[in-house]
Amino acid sequence: MANSTDHSQEPIIVQETPKLDLDLYMQNYKGRTRCERLIFIGACSVALRVEALKAAVSEAKQGKDVSRYKKACALLQQVAPSEPEAQVDSEWVSRVNHENNSESKRLSDQLSGYKHNLIKESIRMGLDELGKHLEYTGDLNGALEMYTKMRADVSTTKQLLETHMLISRIHLQNREWSTALGTATKLTGQVPDEKEFAPFVQWVRVVQAVCTLGTNNYEQAAQHFLKVNSESHNMYSNVASPNDIAIYGGLLALATMDRDQLQNRVLDDQNFRTFLELEPHIRRAIGMFVNSRFSSCLSILEAYKPDYLLDIYLQPHVKAIYSLIRRKCIVQYMIPFSCVTMDRMQEQFGHDGESLEEELAQMIRSGDFKARINSVDRVLTRERTEPRMKMQAKGLDAINMYEKEALERLRKMSIAAAELEVRGMRKGSVGLPSFQNIHDKLINPAELMASQEQGGGGM
Repeated sequence: MANSTDHSQEPIIVQETPKLDLDLYMQNYKGRTRCERLIFIGACSVALRVEALKAAVSEAKQGKDVSRYKKACALLQQVAPSEPEAQVDSEWVSRVNHENNSESKRLSDQLSGYKHNLIKESIRMGLDELGKHLEYTGDLNGALEMYTKMRADVSTTKQLLETHMLISRIHLQNREWSTALGTATKLTGQVPDEKEFAPFVQWVRVVQAVCTLGTNNYEQAAQHFLKVNSESHNMYSNVASPNDIAIYGGLLALATMDRDQLQNRVLDDQNFRTFLELEPHIRRAIGMFVNSRFSSCLSILEAYKPDYLLDIYLQPHVKAIYSLIRRKCIVQYMIPFSCVTMDRMQEQFGHDGESLEEELAQMIRSGDFKARINSVDRVLTRERTEPRMKMQAKGLDAINMYEKEALERLRKMSIAAAELEVRGMRKGSVGLPSFQNIHDKLINPAELMASQEQGGGGM
C-alpha cells in the first residue's frame, strides 16, 4: 500500500461531548506530539475546541516552532476571536525567529569546523544538535537530512539505534507510514538481546504498531500492540501513551480476533491486562463480546466513540474498525440460530431511526454473512451447509487421493520390474537402453495388477 498522509484529509467534526479530561489526557505525552494533539482536538471537537486551542497556543509558545504557533492562533481566531490567545504575539514571533536563525547559523558553522577537523564523533554530535534544532523549529525535512547523514559517523550500537529512532520519528510526524515502518523494522535486527536496550525494543514496537495501523493492516497492527511492554512507557510517550496502547490494541483485537484469541491473548495476558486496567471500558467491551453479550459490547464502544474520533492516529480508522466489530457481532449472534425475526435483530443491533435490513443485505452481498432475508415474513435465515453433503465430499476426496496414490505405486512397480530405474553407471556399461528395449520391457500397470491377482499377490 502506498504511503498515505492524514494532512490532506479533512478532519471529522465531533459534535458530541467526549468523556476525556483534556488536562489529564495531555499529561500522558511529551515532545512535539503534545501540541500536535491539542491542535487536532481543537480542529475536530466542538465542545473542546476553545480549551484545546488555547492550550495549544500556550504549548507552542513554550517551544521554538513559530509556524505551529501561528496555526494554533489562526484556528482559535476562527472559533473564538475575542480570546486574548487568538491574537498573534508579533514580538514573540520576531524574537523566536531571530533566535532560531542565529542558532541555526551557529550550529552550521560549528558543524563545518568539525568536518574540517575530520573527527567522526564530533561530526556526529554536530549533526545531531543541528538536526534536533531544526526538528524543534518545525523544519522536518532539514532535520531528516541531518539525521540521515549521521548514519555514516556512528561508532556504537546505541548511537546507531538512536539515529534510526530519530529518522523514524521524522517520518512518523510526516505520516509517511511505510517509510517509518521500514526504518523502525530495521532496528529489530540490530537491537542486541540486552536489558539496557529493552526500551528501544518497546519504542520500535509502538512505532511499528502505529505505522501498521496507518497502512490499514489492522490484524498485524493488533499483533504489534499486544507485544508492547507496559514497563517502558516513558520511552514512547512522544508517540503514544499506555492508554492509547490499551485502546488501539483492544479495538483492533476485537475487530480481527475470534473469541478464544480474545480470551487467551488479550484478557488473560498478564502484560496487556496492565494496559487494560487503564481503560476498563475496553476490557468490559471485550468481555461482553467473549460472553456473547454483543449489544452491550457495541453500546460501550458507541459511548466512547467521540473520544476515539479525537485521537490523531485512530480517527481515520474508527469507522472501519467499528464496522468490522459490528459485523462480527452480528455473525456471532446468528450462529446458534437457524432464523431470527428482523424485529429481534433490529432490537439487538439497530440504530434509532435506521433500518438494519440494508446493512444485512450489504453483508450478504459481500459474502461476510451467509444468510437470506425474507422480506415478506421479515425473517433472517442463516444458510446451513448440509452435514451429509460435507461427509460425502470428504469421502470422494479421500477416494480420489487413494486412487492417485495407487496408480503412482503401480507405475513405480512397473518401472522397477522393467529394470528401468536410474542407477549408477557400472564399468563396461554401453549406455542407456534403446527406445525399443524400453517398450518391450515396460509393463502396463493394469497387466501387472492382473498378474498379481492371478498369483494371489497384493500391493
